Amino acid sequence: MANASQVTEFLLEGFAEVWELRLLLSTLFLLMYLATLLGNLIILTVTTLDQNLHTPMYFFLRSLSIVDMGYISVTIPNACANSLTGNRAISVAGCAMQIFLVIFCACVELLLLTIMAHDRYVAICQPLHYPVIMNHQYCVQTTLASLLGALVYAAMHTGNTFWLSFCQSNVVPQFFCDMPSLLRLSCSDTFNNKLILFVSSIGVSGSCFIFIGMSYIHIFSTVLKFPVKEERGKAFSTCVPHILVVTVFLGSGAYVYLRPSVISKVGQNMVLSVLYSIIPPFLNPIVYSLRNKQIKQAVGKVISRTFPSGKL
Repeated sequence: MANASQVTEFLLEGFAEVWELRLLLSTLFLLMYLATLLGNLIILTVTTLDQNLHTPMYFFLRSLSIVDMGYISVTIPNACANSLTGNRAISVAGCAMQIFLVIFCACVELLLLTIMAHDRYVAICQPLHYPVIMNHQYCVQTTLASLLGALVYAAMHTGNTFWLSFCQSNVVPQFFCDMPSLLRLSCSDTFNNKLILFVSSIGVSGSCFIFIGMSYIHIFSTVLKFPVKEERGKAFSTCVPHILVVTVFLGSGAYVYLRPSVISKVGQNMVLSVLYSIIPPFLNPIVYSLRNKQIKQAVGKVISRTFPSGKL
């Protein structure tokens, strides 16, 4: 890998050229990062401590929380530090590791969201078969399969990317290393890389999107048959935010990774990257759990156990 590359380091873009704006954006993203960690840690803690939440749905939520914390930690702390200090350099090995981890976490996230859509489909459309279909063995096996599949997927694309030569500009037009930016910087023939990226991305993300879409179509058709209007409204208010998060995540990621290799504005690249790398981990705790009545009750139990007198 090192022999194939003549570039020894890459230079990442800061959030902005003006210091005041750079400070403002760094502070905003850092606050979002801390809020993401706090929200996911709360979910992870209460779903582990509360025995009533040891169900398939919360098993996948715990897994998603761990992935979200890792996903956002790959990019934001380093980007904020670089933007505030002005040190934009990242080694080739560090860039490769960042690309690998971003692809790995994004792929696991997508697969877990797909499994969670299936979990909701079974719970709403086939409630009598739910304990049999969504048993503990199934949950563990699908999670491990997601991790293994994402590992292979990320390793394949990272290896293919850094097999190329980088002998021209080393300025990455992004606040973290991503594969499309490096493909545009390479002085090698990238046709095979782009073809593999296009086919694999369409195959994985397209299949997941279709599966999630079909699951929610069946869920909505079942919900419309509910006799009580309040139950229908509750189900729709839960499902619609899920769909919006998945759509933003897939739509922005697909545009960044599948669009033609044309020179675009750095600001546009950053906004799109924020939509698929920061917003989903930030929103997932709110959309999937913190609006959940059982989670709120579990948080209350944990607080009452920690502070039995009721005084903080």
